[in-house]
Amino acid sequence: MISIVIPVLDEAANLERLLPDLLARHPGAELIVVDGGSRDASPAVVARHPGVGLLSTERGRARQMNAGARAARGDQLLFVHADTRLPDGALAAVKRALVDPGVVGGRFDVAFDSARPILKVVAWFMNTRSRLTGICTGDQAIFVRRSVFEALGGYPDIPLMEDVELSKRLKRRGRLEALRLRVTTSARKWERDGPIRTILLMWTLRILYFCGAAPARLHRWYYGG
Repeated sequence: MISIVIPVLDEAANLERLLPDLLARHPGAELIVVDGGSRDASPAVVARHPGVGLLSTERGRARQMNAGARAARGDQLLFVHADTRLPDGALAAVKRALVDPGVVGGRFDVAFDSARPILKVVAWFMNTRSRLTGICTGDQAIFVRRSVFEALGGYPDIPLMEDVELSKRLKRRGRLEALRLRVTTSARKWERDGPIRTILLMWTLRILYFCGAAPARLHRWYYGG
């Protein structure tokens, strides 16, 4: 069974769309929403869907996803952001990828929910960069064998770049599959801050991280705190 873990913080509007879609299109999956202290109606939205599990934990995407993984019953874990939609056939594609014992996990290609040509170019570069480097990001819906995830201790407990660090550790254990199927993710940050500024920010943060900058410091810079 595949367990889908969804970390949320004030994502009621996105959950209103995501949960019915997952329940209708991927009925065989276990769904677990992990709330990090939402002040909106996120828990109430989950409560309206009896087939969806709800956990509450400390804020922090890595901590939330680890809590969801511990509660999950599936032997395959799929981490999905609340503003991301899985394509038809997503779970079957994950299962096919993990038939190969050499594959420890992977991710999907990504597309934005925007018709702007520049964001189509951005998505192409994100997918190509990920395919060449083997580094997966949360927007691409990362999946992993539960046994490998647990052996690694789950996501590292850092406030930013947890997906990048997990990818690096997974690569030491086996191969990461770059699925051609596309998840569709929100372009809200890209639309709000502008594509060029967002690209420069993302790459600056990543370069600083690989140069040894503390994730907590990068988190403050990224979120303006």
